[in-house]
Amino acid sequence: MPSSNPKNRVVAQHGDMALAERCRAGAPGAFDELYRTHAPRLFGLACRLVGRPEADDLLQEIFLSAHRKLDQYRGDSALGTWLFRLATNLCVDHLRSRGTKWARLTDALVDDPVGLAPATGSVIGAVDRLDLERALTGLPDGCRTVFVLHDVEGFEHHEIGMLLGIADGTSKSQLHKARLRLREVLSTGRRAGS
Repeated sequence: MPSSNPKNRVVAQHGDMALAERCRAGAPGAFDELYRTHAPRLFGLACRLVGRPEADDLLQEIFLSAHRKLDQYRGDSALGTWLFRLATNLCVDHLRSRGTKWARLTDALVDDPVGLAPATGSVIGAVDRLDLERALTGLPDGCRTVFVLHDVEGFEHHEIGMLLGIADGTSKSQLHKARLRLREVLSTGRRAGS
């Protein structure tokens, strides 16, 4: 695996800094290269966090923000990681700006508990990707955000807490509720399709 080799990481970080410098200098095609390289992953993140209808506009906002803030990139992490965190923060800000209160996000699930066994692990891998994408759209924003960040993108609860401004325990609770709801929706869908 190339990313585990320290030499490859140094080369990649050097390439990231070079691309960032070219973008800052306004070199022809540099920002297009940045966009082509990172847009698919960031669009996927935006789709999962805010939904496909709003993801196109949000992707434009992500890259406008990246263009404005590129002088803040210092090369301490991969450029893709820096962009991913920027995109995550913008998605979370977007969810908050829609007027959704974080406390309300869990209330919908608490008021409508499911009678399933406790969720103990990820539901990814056991279901069809399209079914999962559809099921994710039915989750309250907070649960969907935590699920995507933890089970899809691999963030730890303390990292999610820092990104979202919530306690680790809230992240764990939202993930648990998201998994329960997803299991219910996905198992209902399988039974209906049988």
